[in-house]
Amino acid sequence: MTIKVRGVCVLLQVFDMPTSVRFYRDVLGFEVIQTSPRTGDQFDWGWLRLNDADIMLNTAYEQEYRPAQPDAVRVAAHSDTCLYFSCPDVDAAYEHLRAHAINVDGPKVAPYGMKQLYVKDPDGYDLCFQWSVDPANDLNG
Repeated sequence: MTIKVRGVCVLLQVFDMPTSVRFYRDVLGFEVIQTSPRTGDQFDWGWLRLNDADIMLNTAYEQEYRPAQPDAVRVAAHSDTCLYFSCPDVDAAYEHLRAHAINVDGPKVAPYGMKQLYVKDPDGYDLCFQWSVDPANDLNG
């Protein structure tokens, strides 16, 4: 017998919730599903969804304890985290990001056959939009 799982959701610590919400919602197209008590885009925890992809954002600091600037050491560790999104049209994702003035290099094909587009979110987490270039090896559907 196996454990029945219907999805997975990552929790990311963010410095400035309104900035992160505007990136994930307004640029990438995520919908805000649920939040802790809020005023506009200011809240401490939120659950967002885009099609079959769920993420949760949590402030790294409660509002009254937030420093003026992010802790550089803490943010440096964010580059150890990458979210990989199944994205059937990587080129369209590239054009979409460019249309939203996001600085991003064009897609590249990895040696293992995935066309990939990498971008950083406002907190320095890596996001990769990817899809197999070989339909015979396409496990994404």
